[in-house]
Amino acid sequence: MTLALHSPLPLSGDVRLKIYPTLNLQNGRVVSTAGMGESCLLTPWELADYLIEEGATRLALVDVDAAMGRGNNRDLIGQILHRCHARERKVCVQIAGGIRSSDQAQFFIDLGATWLVAGTILHKSPMVAEQLMARFQPFLTAAIDARAGKVHRSGWVDPDDLTALDLALRAKAYGFKRLLFIDIPGSAEPDFQTARELGAATGLPMVMGGSITTPDHLEMVQNLPALKGALVDALLFQQDPRLLAFLQGACA
Repeated sequence: MTLALHSPLPLSGDVRLKIYPTLNLQNGRVVSTAGMGESCLLTPWELADYLIEEGATRLALVDVDAAMGRGNNRDLIGQILHRCHARERKVCVQIAGGIRSSDQAQFFIDLGATWLVAGTILHKSPMVAEQLMARFQPFLTAAIDARAGKVHRSGWVDPDDLTALDLALRAKAYGFKRLLFIDIPGSAEPDFQTARELGAATGLPMVMGGSITTPDHLEMVQNLPALKGALVDALLFQQDPRLLAFLQGACA
């Protein structure tokens, strides 16, 4: 299946904002962030190609199956990375979901991943987190997955007693230099208050995702100094072409 390309609308916000269209991969298909089961009619390659043609210089790939401990999409991720690196224009790719060992981290780095996201290991395996930090610090981002300020792990299915702030401070203590705050969808508006608290407490640059779904949300993100970018469900770029205007800007 192919898609007609749209001309981007004039960008009303600050081009400093880094946008990561996010492909949530489950059973070899792209599923929605909110539904985690509702799949896309396009193949993952078609959707990635569409977004890159529309101006994306960054992509985020989330292995939902690996995050939940129910298999993985590693071969598919490898194929997408290969296609991205075959492009004339640089495309940076962030990988998340089930990265819980040095071997897994090295696998994706060898394939050309730009950033790796560590989440569950911050809760369950402090020793592994320290090992990853010792070997791969320049690549690593700490994920804080939370709903109403309370942490959830293992693909959002396992609530934790930790607060988002607790985990962010733990990640900083490990030596992480970047945070990814995933505000798990559920409320009407994004939890910008928690984002402000994490930024103020850690002083670390942060990207926010999960509940960021509209151009208005992205305009609000631009007004929060702690937030350097946003993850947006890749499927939403098909549904609301206004989002395409935010894809401008080279990968850095």
